[in-house]
Amino acid sequence: MAFQQGLSGLNIASKALDAISNNVANSTTVGFKQSQAQFADIYATTLGGGTSSQIGIGARVNGVAQQFSQGNITVTSNPLDIAINGEGFFRMSNNGDVLYSRNGQFNVDKNGYIVNGSGYRLTGYGTDANANIVVTSPIDLRIDTALTGASPSSTTQANLAVNLDSRLSPPATTPFSTADTSSFSYSTSLTAYDSLGNPHVMSMYFVKSATANQWDVHTSLDGGAATAATTLTFNSNGGLVGPTSVAQSFAVGTGATTPLAFNLDLTGSTQYGTTFSVNSVAQDGYTSGRLSGLTVSPEGIIQGRYTNGQSRNLGQVVLASFQNPDGMVQLGSNAWAETSFSGPPAVGAPGTGNRGGLQPGAVEDSNVDLTAELVNMITQQRAYQANAQSIKTQDQILQTLVNLR
Repeated sequence: MAFQQGLSGLNIASKALDAISNNVANSTTVGFKQSQAQFADIYATTLGGGTSSQIGIGARVNGVAQQFSQGNITVTSNPLDIAINGEGFFRMSNNGDVLYSRNGQFNVDKNGYIVNGSGYRLTGYGTDANANIVVTSPIDLRIDTALTGASPSSTTQANLAVNLDSRLSPPATTPFSTADTSSFSYSTSLTAYDSLGNPHVMSMYFVKSATANQWDVHTSLDGGAATAATTLTFNSNGGLVGPTSVAQSFAVGTGATTPLAFNLDLTGSTQYGTTFSVNSVAQDGYTSGRLSGLTVSPEGIIQGRYTNGQSRNLGQVVLASFQNPDGMVQLGSNAWAETSFSGPPAVGAPGTGNRGGLQPGAVEDSNVDLTAELVNMITQQRAYQANAQSIKTQDQILQTLVNLR
């Protein structure tokens, strides 16, 4: 009388319940992938080969397969929460040991590294001095250099597009004076920055000339002396003939590089029979700034936003894909490691190859279907009870044989 079949049935039902219980326990773990116990039957091997009367001797656990189906995406309020939509794993570093994870709950540690809850560092591509992404071997992503703020930049180019009213008569007062509003037709201003990031107000004064289609423009910095006139000429259709660029040079006493020199580009300025208007104004200088926020693009580029209105790339998240992700070994703490069964990782930017894209400000939920797991739990419970009943029946038959007289 054999109890092996029933005992093996109890064992595999117990293992299946273990897998189901682990799935249920991690149903709210971000990035968790459910597992499924797989079984195989057992037959005794004989020298004569299989026969039609061969009876199996039970079942065994053939393996526990991970299910890498996509989990739902949940939006969060943390800009460094990143969800993978598609295939791939975050490449993490634990003191040089490379691990992989689907959990995208990240933050910045005291040293400026982007880490997950276990302290593993997120890796990716770094940047050069000009904030361009450098595609090399992945490094630990760090943004501490941005915390000191963006260095100031002196103005090198200013752009101004205005419309000057062609119907206007020349000013009644001559000569031109910045202090006498009746000596010029219009004025406007823009802010320029020196090499130390100090702001300076550059004023521009437009004086209608007695010559048709001509205007004189004067400039001054911070209320100082005005420059000599530069004559702007327009054609009969109101377009600016020239000059389109006027060189500016001003002495500054802030300790910054002096003179403050840049070009004032007037391209796009017109002389129409409508009221004076400033259509566009811009310049490329800025003061120093501090990091005020982070954004992550679907391509994984991490960009810092600064209080001076500037932004710069700080790095790019990479994803690793595997030929056989089921062959990876689970390490706990939302991490996997590669094995000979998974094959080597293919590392690259999100959205390239077979790697999925990223959704910033969101996380990927566990792919556990609680309803299905509860049904599976009932099924395995019935299987356990049935195998226990098989053992009980075998015991009753054995008891009957023992009691024979």
